[in-house]
Amino acid sequence: MFPIICMNNFPAWHFLNPDNNLLNNIMKIKSIILYTSLFLYAIDIVSQVKSDDTLSSWSKGCLDIHIINTGKGECSFLILPDGTTMLVDAGALIGTNPRVTAPKPDGTKTPGEWITRYILHTLQHQAKPTINYVLLTHFHDDHMGEISPELKKSKAGYYLSGITEVCENIPFDKLIDRGWPEYNWPQPIQEEYVKNYILFAKKNAQKGIQVEQFKAGENNQFTLIHQPEKYPEFEIRNIAVNGVVWTGVNNTVRNHFPAIKDLSDKEYPSENMCSTAFRLSYGKFDYFNGGDITCSDTGTWRDIETPIGYVTGPVEICIANHHAYYDAMGVPFLQSVRPQVFIIQIWSAGQPSTKVLTGMLSQNVYPGKRDIFSTNLMEETKIVVGTRLNQLKSAQGHIIIRVAPGGEQFMIYILDDSKENYKVKAIHGPYICN
Repeated sequence: MFPIICMNNFPAWHFLNPDNNLLNNIMKIKSIILYTSLFLYAIDIVSQVKSDDTLSSWSKGCLDIHIINTGKGECSFLILPDGTTMLVDAGALIGTNPRVTAPKPDGTKTPGEWITRYILHTLQHQAKPTINYVLLTHFHDDHMGEISPELKKSKAGYYLSGITEVCENIPFDKLIDRGWPEYNWPQPIQEEYVKNYILFAKKNAQKGIQVEQFKAGENNQFTLIHQPEKYPEFEIRNIAVNGVVWTGVNNTVRNHFPAIKDLSDKEYPSENMCSTAFRLSYGKFDYFNGGDITCSDTGTWRDIETPIGYVTGPVEICIANHHAYYDAMGVPFLQSVRPQVFIIQIWSAGQPSTKVLTGMLSQNVYPGKRDIFSTNLMEETKIVVGTRLNQLKSAQGHIIIRVAPGGEQFMIYILDDSKENYKVKAIHGPYICN
């Protein structure tokens, strides 16, 4: 009999049986080596990165998801296992407002400038830093950029704010949004900051940049572009956009919203309801981002969140819909996705809603351990949230998810957002993927 150490969270044989044939024992040894390697990888991550360290660069096979905090909107930057890069939103609220979080690191630069600098720091391993995919989940300024006359303009004539500023400073290959090319569904968009973005999209299309409309149900719109054959277990599935929701069968979709011709202007779906939603999968790891989808009027067609949750299914990490505001993260959605980790990108005093946060934490909604991280939390909100604040793992900073090669487990790092030192403030994990 040959004793084997058994490790928590990893299945392992307690012994090899000499009575079994040689092939069986070899297969057992290979399995033990595999799981031991995964276990040691997790230990290695923790041992290499400590508080006050600078987070190590992305390495091939890892999936890095950076939740970048400027205090002025939502922004995520992903480095996929083969080095393909993806920007999801780049919000930029401007001016001061007592209900809005302070700029991070400070107000000496625009949110778009801070995001650009962060991404360039993250892409130091690339000889020519490039963003392969830019996804705008929907047309709101906290996701794309507010404008004002004092902002700089590009040579093409559009203001540089948020997503337009980042893309002016870092080359990008493809732009995807919910409205291209007409930008008139469910009705023509009137906001000046959206018109500014449309000008940006059309000018870049004229220069040869690919611009596409997000296609619900597809799993080939965001693909690995460097070495896809090495990571067959990776997929980005487009779940929904403009009320069109994937059914879970092949690429088939259905319309959740009624036909626009059957609605009055006042009944049209809101911009938030039209948000794009996707699920990223890497081995056992699953990640969900649904922009600002909501669950208003649960049980009616105006609740787009519930059907999206049903088809998405369980995930490891969920970006809180609509910043965990009062009209999102409903019980049916939570019970469908039941993540190990929630991440809330906060910029307002009303985020998160106390009721919504209570539901996210409730064992009655779904059982099991879950951790909640937020990029910000205003002092006024802390008073309202009260003792629930103690149940948040972190309430300030950039949030980095690093998924191990193969997608068996992940770590979460909180980086200091008060200065550009990219120092690690806290380390959480390893989390084992289900």
